[in-house]
Amino acid sequence: MSRLRLRSKDSPPEASLSERDTRLVWRIAALLIDYPGAATLAMLFDLRAAAAAIPWPAGAALVSFVDHARSISEMELSAHYVETFDLRKRSCLHLTYYAHGDTRKRGAALLRFKHAYRNAGVELGEHELPDHLSVVLEFAATADPVTGRRLLVDHRPALELIRMSLVDACSPYLAVLDAVCATLPEINAEDRRKIATLAAEGPPEEEVGLEPFAMDPSLRPELGGRR
Repeated sequence: MSRLRLRSKDSPPEASLSERDTRLVWRIAALLIDYPGAATLAMLFDLRAAAAAIPWPAGAALVSFVDHARSISEMELSAHYVETFDLRKRSCLHLTYYAHGDTRKRGAALLRFKHAYRNAGVELGEHELPDHLSVVLEFAATADPVTGRRLLVDHRPALELIRMSLVDACSPYLAVLDAVCATLPEINAEDRRKIATLAAEGPPEEEVGLEPFAMDPSLRPELGGRR
């Protein structure tokens, strides 16, 4: 299934996001992509109002997810979150997992995140992994947007693999990933090659890797071209 969405004639024109709007997308997405606890659920009305003020398409994507979250019970939303992100490796929210699996190289990749946070004066909890998407988004939104954006861009293949998994699962969480990716540059040829390779092979050194992804044709590399 293709991730590409055709904009209808009635859709508003796509607007470039200001730095404030971009950081607001990241902050809202950080809350929505984390486990849906009571504190976040109590904020949904306010989150929707904030998202509605963000230009299309990021704002509309966040609004659509909030509307979904408000339309079902807390138990249903929590169960879907666990099923989607905790029980399925192919939609794992830890960004370094896709390239490194649970190998030693992943430890070095995690250190890069920790050093970035420490340099910005941020300390994580003892049991928090720094590459969880909600943590990265919160860091980018509230502490260091330049470094946070760089971490997101550098791990764009992981974000695209998560999106593909959410497409396959018909998950409403796809809208949150769409909003995040709307704040980032278009993927380049090298990222397309990485996405294709990771989608086909899964994380290294794993007894059971990721299930093969249904590849978006636009992400296939061009021959001879460029928890």
